[in-house]
Amino acid sequence: MSGGHAHALHVHGHSSVHKLPGHLKVAGLLLFVAAVVATPARALWAFGLYAIGLGVVAGLAGIPARFIGKRMLIEVPFLLFALLLPFVGEAPYTSFAGIRISEAGLLAAWTILAKASCGVVASILLAATTEIPEILAGMNRLRVPAAIVAIAGFMVRYLEVISDEMGRMRVAMAARGYEPKMFWQIKALATSAGALFIRSYERGERVYLAMVARGFQGTMPTTDDSPAAAIDIARALAIPALAGIVAVLALVGAR
Repeated sequence: MSGGHAHALHVHGHSSVHKLPGHLKVAGLLLFVAAVVATPARALWAFGLYAIGLGVVAGLAGIPARFIGKRMLIEVPFLLFALLLPFVGEAPYTSFAGIRISEAGLLAAWTILAKASCGVVASILLAATTEIPEILAGMNRLRVPAAIVAIAGFMVRYLEVISDEMGRMRVAMAARGYEPKMFWQIKALATSAGALFIRSYERGERVYLAMVARGFQGTMPTTDDSPAAAIDIARALAIPALAGIVAVLALVGAR
């Protein structure tokens, strides 16, 4: 299943990474993230290798570093929280430029920074090289519960619908000379949010009833169930396999 629904994170291309089956890329992402999470935070060399691996994938896929950097802004709130940990953590403490810093908090901050960044970049690369229908079809082939796949699919598709509906409501309010932006105008914003929820819910109900009338039974039809080629499996799982080896070496070295 390819094409269909383009999304803002996708970068059209014909690289070897783009051509890999969706379910292999989803499996590769899960294995890579599992390896990153299992890696001890003190194994700095391991995270350096993970970064190199992600860079190789981005290079093969032709994904610009600037594109990835912009999408990584989503983790800024978590990084801001992590930056506070060295100052509120527990003993033992160390001193830097006359400021007392918690060693445990510093390690926790590094853990969040390194592991979250690796996971976010890996997810960005998956989204940049895989269309939404391919990801959903891949989740189906990996035997992810059908309800979860359906919810994820409708959520992604309805984000754009809700965004368009919200845009029309804002235009209508502006056309009437009222465009609430200030805190004391929160009542108008809350009313708009409520109306948006009701409209979205009603539209979802209509779409669901129309799908049931056409034979929908909880799963979307798939168009390609052919087994993946051995070369595709090797390409998709190369980086995750190396990441697994690195994680094992890091765990052994931490003992």
